[in-house]
Amino acid sequence: MAATNRLAGIVSKINALPDFARSRALSLFFGKAVPFTGTAGIRIESLDQDRCVISIANKRRVQNHIGGVHAVASLLLAESATGFLVGLNVPDDKVPVIKTAHAEYTKRAKGDMRVEAHLTEEQKQRMRTEEKGETAVAVTIHDSEQKQPIEIEMVWAWTPKKR
Repeated sequence: MAATNRLAGIVSKINALPDFARSRALSLFFGKAVPFTGTAGIRIESLDQDRCVISIANKRRVQNHIGGVHAVASLLLAESATGFLVGLNVPDDKVPVIKTAHAEYTKRAKGDMRVEAHLTEEQKQRMRTEEKGETAVAVTIHDSEQKQPIEIEMVWAWTPKKR
């Protein structure tokens, strides 16, 4: 992974670790950098500038009143996966911000949740070259039965950092 910013450089170094250590190291790093992800127990399975896969175990601390992963915890997964990707691709002189989060809860989720997010080459190029802009980041969420109980759309924007 070619580093486009400081965050991408750090993730690139973590991705050079042996397979058995990579996920834990990524999860610990982002848990410190974004404390709420650590508090919720998000596990980063894989992350590079193209794709992010993260999961959350259906444990008491993230459950709703019917024993499933809480709706807000599932949104946290989608926001985190898409945000990590955008963060890896915007230059250091820009700041990524979530603009829109839209979720349609279509089925009851069962068990652990897993999210996968992707960026296209065009999206990455725009983030690197345009002073400001926005893009919808592709994201899918699956439960432990491999069903997609939620349809999610995340729109991210980037703007210049104020000095």
